[in-house]
Order: sequence, then structure tokens, then C-alpha cells
Amino acid sequence: MEVDCEVIVVGGGPVGLCTALLLARSGITVRVFEAEAQINQDLRASTFHPPTLDMLEQLDVTKELLAQGLICPDWQIRLHPTGERAVFDLSVLAPYTGHPYRLQVEQWKLSQVLLAKLLAEPKAKIEFGARVENVVDNGDHVDVQVITDKGSESFRARFAVGADGSRSLVRRTLGLSFEGETYPEITLLVTTQFPFEDHLEGLSNVSYCWKKDGNFSLLKVPGRWRVSIYPREDLPIEEQLGDELLRQSMDDILPRGDAWELGEKRDYRVHQRIVPRYFGGRLALAGDAAHLNSPSGGMGLNGGLHDAFELVQALKEMLHKGAPLERLDLYDRRRRPIARDQILAQADRNRARMREKDQDRRLEMLHGLQKIVADREQLLDYLLKSSMIDSLRQSAAIN
Repeated sequence: MEVDCEVIVVGGGPVGLCTALLLARSGITVRVFEAEAQINQDLRASTFHPPTLDMLEQLDVTKELLAQGLICPDWQIRLHPTGERAVFDLSVLAPYTGHPYRLQVEQWKLSQVLLAKLLAEPKAKIEFGARVENVVDNGDHVDVQVITDKGSESFRARFAVGADGSRSLVRRTLGLSFEGETYPEITLLVTTQFPFEDHLEGLSNVSYCWKKDGNFSLLKVPGRWRVSIYPREDLPIEEQLGDELLRQSMDDILPRGDAWELGEKRDYRVHQRIVPRYFGGRLALAGDAAHLNSPSGGMGLNGGLHDAFELVQALKEMLHKGAPLERLDLYDRRRRPIARDQILAQADRNRARMREKDQDRRLEMLHGLQKIVADREQLLDYLLKSSMIDSLRQSAAIN
């Protein structure tokens, strides 16, 4: 049967672009359709964990990310304003990874690097401003209808990958539920060039902080800090996104009043959701199309990229070696339980810990964490889990 390409990827975010580049580098023809007109430089994920950096080396991407990012040798949980803290030194991971640190860099920079490499691949084509309207699994092939400013066009492939985010059309085509919950609170995210590190003693580039009656986080990327804060419940969110009230919220961290210079800002809700399976027939899901989690711990984007590597291995075996469609069942068994029991569960625990408001309970948790970081074996065990090394080991052991 004639096809336009072997695999169509719906969605041109970092997970979709990574999937496509892996396929093209494996000699598999691939087309990517992205509804947006270009890569959006918006406030999304910014944390890359050690094993993700190891994996991206296969695509000659890691060096370029390192050149654009900020290496974070440790991260911390901190009590504000006293500064009492537990600092997690990632250097203990050196025997297990080539990158014993977190890298802070905006996800759109990864997308730009992946796109540049994808455009150089003769086996790959990508089209922006191309909205996928319909996906049909015909048993031995997949038909995809795409709408552009030129009109409607159909494409045929052997497989389609849904890397099309939380509102995934491919997931809806599969008739899959998106089980889980949406947390009640809203988070405000704002950037500033203010040098927090010069004013908060011993601050890490990734710091999760308790404050009176709430919490906030400070994540540094090159040239600015990303500040996540929780809004007041007595005022509309739109009003609290105004500069005056945002400055008041920032004053809870350090009082500066009108001296605050604020950059990008937005609000968002946090979801914990997962599909009952990652594929159906010739359609497969990866990234946010399959699972959503709290950003606490920075595991969402990393987990989506890990999906891409595992899924491409399955597609290679089916397209190159004649493996049956059931090969996708192994992809599901290796990735879905990891997302459910590791990524979502850890993110939920991280969120719950930072939402704790009782001061005695906070101190109890902080002292427990300080005992962990003081014991090298306990610290190693903790960081193997939180850095996602353990979850990838568990996934690889599933047959």
C-alpha cells in the first residue's frame, strides 16, 4: 500500500519533535503537523533531569541545551524567611549519569534545537499552521485530515502518534478517558530579573519554599527567575495578575514595593490525569496527551521525552523488523505504570508537602529531609527516584 509517510506525528511541541527526529534518524519517513504558526516562546517547563540529558545526547542535542541553559548542581526545600533548608546535592549521581545536575532552560529552546535538526533530515517534513481535523485508523493504515490556510488535505501513514497535548484529538479519536483530577488552587507564574540569590542566603537555582500561610517556588533560568506564587482567594485572578497586586505578592518574599520589575506573567491550573492505555491499533500517545501532572519536581516534560524514546523503539521494531501491532502493548506496559506510580505519584506528594501550612508539621518534614541529605546512602536513594533514574530502570526491566 502506498503511503505519504510511515508515521504521522500530530503535535509539534518538544515531545512531537523529539519523536519525529528519532524516527527520521532511524530511517523512517515522518511528517509532523502542528496547529500553531510557530514555536511559542511561552512560560512552560524549564527543568531537565540527568537521564533526559543522557538520552538527548543520542540526538546531539544536549550540548546545545547546555550552552543555552543554567546548570544546577543542587536544589532545595526551604523555610522562609528563616532560610532553614534541606539542600539536595546531585553530584552523588555521578556514577549513574553523565550529567549529575539539573539543567534549567526553557522548553521552547529545546523545541528550536530539535526543529533545526529535523529540518535537515531528508526523511522528515514538518508543517506549522496545520490543524489535524480527523484521524481514522483503517486497520492496515491511518488516514489523517489536515486543515491549513490552503484548505483541507488528507495524508496516509502506517502509524500516527498523538503528541498533541492535554486536549489531544488523537486521544479523543481513541475514545480514551482522561482519568484524574484538577486541583482546586490556581498558580500565578511571573518572571523577574531581580537577583534573589544576592538577597536570600544559600539559595539554590531550584528552590521550593514555605512561607507564612502559603508557599512559593523560585526557579532560575538564564537571565531571570521564574516565581510561582499562590493567589489570594478574596480577589479575582485577573485583578491579581495586575502589576500592583503582583508586586504585593512578591513583597511577601522580599519587600521592594514599586521597585519590582516584572516580566512575563500568567496563571495556570494543575492537573493530575492519565489515560487507561497509551495506544489503540495504529494510534499511540505520548507526553501530555497521555498524562498530566503537577509541575512540582519538574517531571512532566521529562516523562514525555522518555515516552518518545520508548515509543520510537516500538515503531522501529514494527516498521523495520515486522513486529506485530502488539509490540505497542510493551510500550504501554513500560510507560503507563511509570507515569501513574512514579511521575504522577511523586508530583502529587511534592505538591502536598509544599501545601502544608502547619508550622510544626513543616519543621518535622524539613528536619526529616535534612536527615536524608546528611546520609549519603539515603540521599542517593532519594535522588535516584526524584531524578527519574529509578523509573527508567524499572521501565527497562519490564518485558
